[in-house]
Amino acid sequence: MFDVGETLVDETEVFGSWADWLGVPRHTFSAVFGASLTREVDHFDVFRTFKPDFDIEVEARKRAVAGVAEGFGVADLYPDVRPCVEALKAAGLWVGIAGNQPKRARGNLESLRLPVDLIGVSAEWGVSKPDPAFFERVLEEVPFPAGEILYVGDRMENDVVPAKALGMRAAWLRRGPWGFLARENGDHRLPDVRLGGLDELPEWVARANGEG
Repeated sequence: MFDVGETLVDETEVFGSWADWLGVPRHTFSAVFGASLTREVDHFDVFRTFKPDFDIEVEARKRAVAGVAEGFGVADLYPDVRPCVEALKAAGLWVGIAGNQPKRARGNLESLRLPVDLIGVSAEWGVSKPDPAFFERVLEEVPFPAGEILYVGDRMENDVVPAKALGMRAAWLRRGPWGFLARENGDHRLPDVRLGGLDELPEWVARANGEG
């Protein structure tokens, strides 16, 4: 099971386009975004720094009316994503995607045409990470027991910790801002594998399955 942002999708242009929409220089937006992560606050506070009454759903509708594209597409996939997913499927594995995304992101994810068995969107599920209920929903959707599920994400607190708490395995992908700022708090929170890129994942999974 894969997270979306900064796991599958490079969000550089996603956030850059929001900076453009808000009329903020991209460098300034990125700097404030980074500062918000070090304070461990909701990253939507970045938007409110520049527009106090910011509501992402309202602004997304305004962008749609204005004909300003919002979301992500094939060009935003990290280069290692498709080869990784295709290799996992070729090995006979069940593969899914589930992340914190708005309802409209389902169309974005479907347009990527990745060979996956499930696409789960938090806004459709009515619960977001790191709420344990999100991962309970993953357990309901995936036709395998928790111990046979590997959740892959870039965020320690949002992905690794709650997945492990419900008995899943977890892979920590160290890329994107959260991946490099993540902290490991206690041995029980450590991931089963640390990845520098998704190109490392198929071999690790094959080895892990071979070892039982």
